[in-house]
Amino acid sequence: MRKMEHTEEMELKITKDTVLLSELGLNSLELVNLVCKIEDVFDIEIPDRAIKNFKTVGDVIDFIENQ
Repeated sequence: MRKMEHTEEMELKITKDTVLLSELGLNSLELVNLVCKIEDVFDIEIPDRAIKNFKTVGDVIDFIENQ
């Protein structure tokens, strides 16, 4: 996953409404890597069809909570 450099001028506030691709700057490969990490951390399996519905941080949180 891409590491963001911290500067005093740039502050990123992540909420449930934060859009994964455009606001966080994730590309499709980074999204897949994120999903793999979530699967490992939470010991769950996320089907490909579910990943297609991950548009916001909230979508990911909701999926995890429903497992």
